[in-house]
Amino acid sequence: MQNESSISRGLVQAQEGEGHVSGKRDRGLLLIGLFKLAKAIFFFCIGAGALHLLHKDLGDEILRLAVKLKFDPESRFVALLLDKVDLIDAHRLRQISVATFGYSALALTEGVGLLMEKVWAEYLTLVLTVSFLPWELYELVRRPDWFRLSLLLINLAVLAYLIWLLRRKRLLGGS
Repeated sequence: MQNESSISRGLVQAQEGEGHVSGKRDRGLLLIGLFKLAKAIFFFCIGAGALHLLHKDLGDEILRLAVKLKFDPESRFVALLLDKVDLIDAHRLRQISVATFGYSALALTEGVGLLMEKVWAEYLTLVLTVSFLPWELYELVRRPDWFRLSLLLINLAVLAYLIWLLRRKRLLGGS
């Protein structure tokens, strides 16, 4: 009788997202959660960088960076960057910073939730991953390269794992 009680208690805990029946952490969720936290840090830095450049001459900053990285300031690459950076004004930099800070907060929420093995975080990650797939496919078709293909494959692997995990939890929970 007590054995059945402990199994029932374990299933209820797994259903509520408080832990696994075995008491071990899910390595897949840990890996995905750490990846999401790394993305949160990366996008936070991008947002902070955009704010840092807000009232500066972006052309001068590009030239300074080119010299520091030992690029020829007269090269086609630097000229292309200078042409593109002229399209970015203070309003666009603010938009970039707000968007990247928002995405960073979302990735932070996903990462912390996944590290805590919360079911809501698994569903949130599932929905967000699915929502980005059409854009990733479009970008891959528009300009195919190994980087875009790798991103798509990573996101498909995360998606497949989360679907498998949520189905397994539903089967264990009996609902």
